[in-house]
Amino acid sequence: GVAWTEAGGDVLFIEASLMPGGHGNLTLTGQLGNVMQESARAALSHIRQNASDLGIPADFLSKQDLHIHVPAGAIPKDGPSAGVTIATSIVSAARGIPVEPEVAMTGEITLSGLVLPVGGIREKALAAKRLGLKTFILPALNEPDLKELPEEIRKDMRFVPVTTLEEVLEIALPKPAGVASEPSAPAEPL
Repeated sequence: GVAWTEAGGDVLFIEASLMPGGHGNLTLTGQLGNVMQESARAALSHIRQNASDLGIPADFLSKQDLHIHVPAGAIPKDGPSAGVTIATSIVSAARGIPVEPEVAMTGEITLSGLVLPVGGIREKALAAKRLGLKTFILPALNEPDLKELPEEIRKDMRFVPVTTLEEVLEIALPKPAGVASEPSAPAEPL
């Protein structure tokens, strides 16, 4: 995930771990503010409601707990823009498949899985570029913000506007074995 800070853009690593022997409890660590905690809960609710469609067992939390951690635990973090990253990390843990390593993403998530616009696209893209990331997933409604980016960044990175979590997952996670691709139109890279 990418974030806006007072010092500019930064990259956030978000970890999700399923722990056996649990009862569906959610643990959030890394000094997350109220809005970021709400984003995590909204992401989890959408995933639980649509688990089968997302290629994970509907009861994936019936005998497990979920722990979401955002490293750099001493630094407070808040805001809604990590919603898609949190959701992607949960699906990654549930599928047992790592996220594509060169993908950055930002966007608020809703209970219905829509990806809403966020601020700081320029700073976030610059941070992703500094880290050598090649693909940047952003809300479709933030597409006009790409005009603010230096030409060099627009040329060197692939920007993919999305409207739903499912579109994010198509890009960020390899398909699990046995799950066929839907004949829907994938998000078009810019």
